[in-house]
Amino acid sequence: MTRLFLSLFALAALAASSRAADVPVIDVEGQPLAANAGRLLKALDMLGAPLPADATKSIEKAIADKDAKKVQELLDKHVLFAITINPEARLKVATGPAGTTIQQAGWTPVVVKVMNDSTVKKQLKIMSNQAGPVYTGAGGQFRDPKSDPKVVERFLSLEVFTQPPMTDTLSGLKVEYAIALIYSSESGKREATIGFDIGQGNQDLGFRGEAPVLFDVKPAVAVKVKVADFDGKPTTGRFLITDAQGHVYPPQAKRLAPDFFFQRQIYRHDGGTILLPPGKFTVQYGRGPEYSLKSQELIVRGPNARFQTQLDVKLARWINPADYGFFSGDHHIHAAGCAHYTNPTEGVLPEDMFLHVKGEGLNVGCCLTWGPCYDYQRKFFEAKPWVRSEPFTILKYDVEVSGFGSQAMGHVCLLNLRDQTYPGSDGTKTKGWPTWTTPLMKWAKDQGAVTGYAHSANGLGVNPKECAKRLMEILDTNNDGIISVAEAMKGKLPLPEQFVKIDANNDGDISAAELLKSIERTANLLPNLNVPEMNGIGAQEICVTTAMGVCDFISAMDTARVPEWNCWYHIMNCGFPLKASGETDFPCISGSRVGQGRVYVQLGKKTDMVDYAAWCKGIQLGRSYVSDGYAHALEFKVNDTAPGYGDVKIDAAGKVKVSAKVAFAKDVALGTAPGATAPTGDVRKLELVVNGKVVQSKDIPADDKTHDVSFDLQVDKSSWVAIRHFPQMHTNPVNVLVGGKPIRASKQSAQWCIGVIEQLWTVRGAGIKAEERDEARKTFDKALEMYKKIVAESADE
Repeated sequence: MTRLFLSLFALAALAASSRAADVPVIDVEGQPLAANAGRLLKALDMLGAPLPADATKSIEKAIADKDAKKVQELLDKHVLFAITINPEARLKVATGPAGTTIQQAGWTPVVVKVMNDSTVKKQLKIMSNQAGPVYTGAGGQFRDPKSDPKVVERFLSLEVFTQPPMTDTLSGLKVEYAIALIYSSESGKREATIGFDIGQGNQDLGFRGEAPVLFDVKPAVAVKVKVADFDGKPTTGRFLITDAQGHVYPPQAKRLAPDFFFQRQIYRHDGGTILLPPGKFTVQYGRGPEYSLKSQELIVRGPNARFQTQLDVKLARWINPADYGFFSGDHHIHAAGCAHYTNPTEGVLPEDMFLHVKGEGLNVGCCLTWGPCYDYQRKFFEAKPWVRSEPFTILKYDVEVSGFGSQAMGHVCLLNLRDQTYPGSDGTKTKGWPTWTTPLMKWAKDQGAVTGYAHSANGLGVNPKECAKRLMEILDTNNDGIISVAEAMKGKLPLPEQFVKIDANNDGDISAAELLKSIERTANLLPNLNVPEMNGIGAQEICVTTAMGVCDFISAMDTARVPEWNCWYHIMNCGFPLKASGETDFPCISGSRVGQGRVYVQLGKKTDMVDYAAWCKGIQLGRSYVSDGYAHALEFKVNDTAPGYGDVKIDAAGKVKVSAKVAFAKDVALGTAPGATAPTGDVRKLELVVNGKVVQSKDIPADDKTHDVSFDLQVDKSSWVAIRHFPQMHTNPVNVLVGGKPIRASKQSAQWCIGVIEQLWTVRGAGIKAEERDEARKTFDKALEMYKKIVAESADE
């Protein structure tokens, strides 16, 4: 709060009144009370709500004189709540003589007198049945959406002010003063019952620990928002509004869609409004990671001011990938489940999600209906984008099979569906859906959809002890507790490192302890050959479905990068055309914002609108790169061929030219995507990756500018080539085919895929329905035979 905020209502809120009985004056020592009263005056001043000047002057004199009686007589005129704590630490609350005028949409400070006969030093808390969140079911995917129908009637937010110079607990003194902050989301006459406590079971009997108060709530100001894009055109922005004490506006507990209670920021289209109290605020604004994050001061005038308050912002880009033909999207966001509430609605509406998608500067948001609120949300599905989509901002409802069906074999994203109802499911999630993902993906592909696994690294983690135990059992064919050179060479699974490196004591054999140490050393390397547990909900069946030709992409940028990218690398090393696409899984893995993980798809520089089908096709073909929005690979090419536009073919081993235009943000202001830590410093290392291994690198300034880079690359065998910055960005590959041969980059990668398939069947095969299991087993065996053939065709590294 500020002095301007006070000038409009605080005097009325704190003025003396004859409506309540006088607060009792207690005989106490003067010095401690004077110190407490002095801090109270400083806090009220800091909050922008000082007592009237004449009252302040009188109180300051009493403080200087350490006159406890006079301090109380003067301050008690401004007390709204008088609390008595008896020797058994039970509370009784009465109203004092102060006025009850408060401000809608603002925090009004009120004075609380505590008369403590118990000497307890606990934290004082304030409560009311009219306070609290205006939603239920948040974070609980399967709660009853009809529960607590009156939840929206909670118009108050309450807190005891505990920042310096006040304290976070009672002092134990017989008399002290505190400050409560009261917020109302509604205006007009509003009655509320206000209570206090210092711990469970300490209220006095007969409801005397609370008191009814009739508030006169002065209306807030509807501040109009004008948002100009970098080119001057009206657009949508993200706003974080705070006061001097760090309060966020609107308060998160009072938010209903389109404002999400689990975020600090809000979004507004140009011409929208934000309800704020009179006062001074700091507004941080932007539009996702492609824009600079700026701040400005906002002074909100009272509702009767001569000129209406307006928030005018001009957005500034540091990069515009569309200039290079790239259009961003997040293929995995939700309008229900996880952090979303189930009451007053089962999730939120398309217009709410659209606001967030546009407010983060995304061109495409794929809103996936899934298990929670499935019946309610599936009604928004259409075979085309949402009807109110715009040429460069598209919202499309599709499906994630999660919370039902084949989820145990990996959650699957199905994009650009024409029909969301699986045959035999009758429009429900409870019957008809297969319990493994291959038939599910085939059904989607048959209708022209694009398919991939969500939050890929979930289940791809390595448990070194379990991994070492399994590998020892597989390679130690004579069961003597060690792995010999001969056993390792004949084994169907690869060692994590070269034999001589694992054999630490150079005795010619690998012990269980040496194997465990090797796996521990390599578990977080990229790439690595450790077979994961396959016990999660990520890219579980991906080695099978990719071999069967029904999986288009692996999701990236929302789980740990090493297992994400490691899986992708091994499959590409086998010659399969698996692509990467960026996602957030909002608001499950992260509710911070949509588009934390994103994919940039090449649609051409002269595009006059984003075509959703073409954008999805670009994901399928790999005409894209994944990023957190703060790192960009623009115009990446090998011998002038960009990803997704064909293979580079050379007759024999030789050199190729790799070129790119890259850009890195100076400030990763909103943080990187989940699963990684944002980089620091003013340099980023750009790496040239061939068959999963870094072969060259260059340091690039993180300076908001584009930089041209090139590499001369010797290619001796058919390979895939990409560039990356770990953990912010990765391009899809360009294949370089030598002598017309397919990519067979690594025998060990094919063996890794075999190990993954076998481990998945061991862990999850029994969960496939009995009537589906025979077909699943045949399909898994077919995939295994394909990888065994690739093993035979590949060179041993």
